[in-house]
Amino acid sequence: MSDLGSDEMEDEQHPYIGEYEGGRNENDERHGFGKATLANQDTYEGMYEKGKRNGQGTYRFRNGARYIGEYAQNQKHGQGTFIYPDGSKYEGNWVKDQRCGFGKYTYVNADTYEGEWQDHLRHGQGTYTYAQTGTKYVGRWVRGKREGHGELIHANHKYVGVFKEDKPLGKGKYVFDIGCEQHGEYIHIEQEKEDKAADDEEASPNVTPKWNAGQVTAIHLQTEEEERAEEESQGEQQSEEQQGEQQGEQQSEQPSEQQQEPTTESKEEKPAEEQQEAQNEERKQNLNKHKRKKKQKKQLRNKPMKIDLYLSNSIHLNIDIITHFGENDKNLYVKWTKRALYKEM
Repeated sequence: MSDLGSDEMEDEQHPYIGEYEGGRNENDERHGFGKATLANQDTYEGMYEKGKRNGQGTYRFRNGARYIGEYAQNQKHGQGTFIYPDGSKYEGNWVKDQRCGFGKYTYVNADTYEGEWQDHLRHGQGTYTYAQTGTKYVGRWVRGKREGHGELIHANHKYVGVFKEDKPLGKGKYVFDIGCEQHGEYIHIEQEKEDKAADDEEASPNVTPKWNAGQVTAIHLQTEEEERAEEESQGEQQSEEQQGEQQGEQQSEQPSEQQQEPTTESKEEKPAEEQQEAQNEERKQNLNKHKRKKKQKKQLRNKPMKIDLYLSNSIHLNIDIITHFGENDKNLYVKWTKRALYKEM
């Protein structure tokens, strides 16, 4: 004897098939604008064509998710926004119910990816922004992983190089905002997992990238002698230009001065004086500008700068940069001390 009650038997005999209110065509198919409640309690409000969702519409799932966008033959197709139950959101292009083309995904932790998609995965050129640190990856993606040339941009420096299987690999460089860069190479070190099962011999190894530091391009700051020489050359160039302008003005004014009366000559002397005052004012501004620049450079000298980088969970790079003058303050050089610490994952 069955344990099912009479009500349940009736539900099996007459299942709920949903409700629909809206337009229909001559074949009694849903056509045009309509509202529907499906058997699983999902709802759709939007356009139909020959019985299928087609055009602009809004689909609400009973788990709280919803899609607002374009449909084609009952599938998400075209531009649309999907809001997931956890609060994450995708805004962009769809092809046959898959994220495909250009779009932006905002994750539940506020990270964002904006770029190209294929088959629901990050694929092509795109930018991933980490909300907590502000770090950005700008580059190529293949099947959801960083692959090919890319840049990992931090607050005061960036890494430029090649990525493989979502990790940096091969030659690259770190470029610092203070005007220097360090060249080197990433190599992959395989580490065995401690909890690896005995029968799991074909499992993929745990790979950790290691940075081998190489050449460093130093900062170049002008010495006081170089600054004075530059200021003198600029002053000479400006005086030559002004003399050339004055000679040209005098040559152009000679024919008219001979024909004009003395009273008009005295009137033309006044604009010439004003022009001379303007030129003097311009020279004064340029001199003040050079002085400010010179003061800023002096503040940079003899000032140690420290860069403390946490490149990933496994790499900590510490660089001290000290700029100062050598003997008799003639030769400017940069002293670098670097230390790389590698910690276990």
